[in-house]
Amino acid sequence: MRVRNSSSVNEDIQLQMTPMIDIVFQLLVFFIMSFKIVAQEGDFNIRMPLAAAGGVPDETQVPPLKLYLTADSRGELQTPFVLNEQPFDAFPALTEYIAGYLGDERGPGSVAETAEIELHCDYNLRYEYVVAAIDAVSGEVDDTTGRVNELIKQIKFAPQTEGP
Repeated sequence: MRVRNSSSVNEDIQLQMTPMIDIVFQLLVFFIMSFKIVAQEGDFNIRMPLAAAGGVPDETQVPPLKLYLTADSRGELQTPFVLNEQPFDAFPALTEYIAGYLGDERGPGSVAETAEIELHCDYNLRYEYVVAAIDAVSGEVDDTTGRVNELIKQIKFAPQTEGP
């Protein structure tokens, strides 16, 4: 075994600072470029209204309309279908009824602005009838002007009560 020469022990070992500083700056740039600023989860800027004292409900608020669409064994729409306990045989009659129910006033604060409909569809009902119902309650095309008259903008589906 060979022993080191004692003359080499006195040599100074120098640390190269330039490559270490380069590496630190490269890491810094990497972390800055890969950092994604994300809003905190659950930190919502929501201002909830104060609880109102019990009293008379707002007359301009229309209760949600409920449209019941039932299917036969082949998935075809059974007529009459029912909107708030009133039977209808065709979608154009439903559109006319909703237009009369909401009135002619449009814009903020109107009955049409706050109107909402809830669709209760059978599980086996074919989608074409669901789409036709959405078309019937959401608006109609005026034959004289060709413009679309919006009726109900807020449409939601009731959860399914029966499965296949």
